[in-house]
Amino acid sequence: MDDNDLKFAVNNLKVCIDNHTILNGIDLMVNKGELHIIMGPNGSGKSTLANSIMGDSRYRIEDGTIRIDDVELNNISVDERARKGIFLAFQYPVEIPGVSLSKFIWSAQSSLGKNTTLKEFQVMLENGMKMVALDSSFSKRSLNEGLSGGEKKRSEMLQAYMLKPRLIILDEIDSGLDVDALRQVSDMINHLLKNNSAVILITHYQRIIENLTPPYRVHILVNGKIVQSGGYELVKKIEADGYESFKEVN
Repeated sequence: MDDNDLKFAVNNLKVCIDNHTILNGIDLMVNKGELHIIMGPNGSGKSTLANSIMGDSRYRIEDGTIRIDDVELNNISVDERARKGIFLAFQYPVEIPGVSLSKFIWSAQSSLGKNTTLKEFQVMLENGMKMVALDSSFSKRSLNEGLSGGEKKRSEMLQAYMLKPRLIILDEIDSGLDVDALRQVSDMINHLLKNNSAVILITHYQRIIENLTPPYRVHILVNGKIVQSGGYELVKKIEADGYESFKEVN
């Protein structure tokens, strides 16, 4: 299989936390270069899906499977999932005092077996920082320490650009972004898609979707289930009627 190929599938996934079932049978298939948008009301299970895919130990799989390249991931560690090409941009990025952004990315690249020369790394880092409009001085600052919410989100997108994952999960990457930052993040998503990364975007808002290049698939998640899938017409329906109309389908 080519390194850029991707066959990712979630089948009948049921997940609980603290003995409370959150996901009630999720089916989702993602291929190379595809954009899948997950929308749903608060508490519907969107972040649970993201964290379960990444292997967060707080979430217990009751049934179903998560697979990449036909390899089951259910009992595989977070680190191993990352090595297989999965990247999660957190809804609330953590601060790591004493570890600079550039050192963090360099270490992450090395751990994933992505060997580059220091010169290549520096050129790529400079290009990526320009794309997300982060000043070069940020590369020397501790990871996310003292950054605004929008700067943290752009830092997450920079990491995705540098690590070149096969599957990128963006958990509300657009929350807290002003108009300019939203455009920069959207441009980076479009760039990553053009370079064959697949993206699962979790969002509440229409505004980021308007900046993304179709085609894409929209999935409505309600009460732990994908109740409807389609295109931009579903986004318009949410804007007009909210999620109540979809609850009737569930």
